[in-house]
Amino acid sequence: MRWLAGELAEGAVTLLEYRNKTGTDDEVLGDAAILRAGLPAGTAKLILDDRVELIERAGFDGVHVDAGDATPAEARLLLGPDKIVGTFGGSEALVQEILSEPANYLSIGPIFPTTTKETTKAPIGAAGVRKLREQAGPKVVLVAVGGVTLETAPEILAAGASVVGVSAAIFRAKDPAGEFRRWMAVLG
Repeated sequence: MRWLAGELAEGAVTLLEYRNKTGTDDEVLGDAAILRAGLPAGTAKLILDDRVELIERAGFDGVHVDAGDATPAEARLLLGPDKIVGTFGGSEALVQEILSEPANYLSIGPIFPTTTKETTKAPIGAAGVRKLREQAGPKVVLVAVGGVTLETAPEILAAGASVVGVSAAIFRAKDPAGEFRRWMAVLG
């Protein structure tokens, strides 16, 4: 984890969602401390997946919640107005009533087949992103996730995604920091 935090800092990462579905609270908090030390507040926003109750102790900037977790409204109530709250917005269509939730962003997808998360949802591609953008309107932050590569990212952004969320393409690279810099050079 220390090596990864160093790579992320070297690559000048400014936003990271940390996912650990199986770790104990102590394990997650230990990893969180390493990530926060490597990516100090003010240099990077850190989002913790699922565990609203650990955000303050982890020193993270927000949480991503999905079905089975706290709702965005519950997370907002617990964390207050200054923390980031994200949630799943939909794949083939926006989740019913999702636009009324107090979320800062909505993840959408999978855009393409993905190897980092098991899902039964069919990939939606650029056409699905366009459809979700139309449903969400121009001001909602849509984060396109699932199988996005540097080659496909420009098309997905042009289709209406605000940003792309990437895992495998960067973290499985031999040089994650260099790979992240390459993405930033291409996408800005």
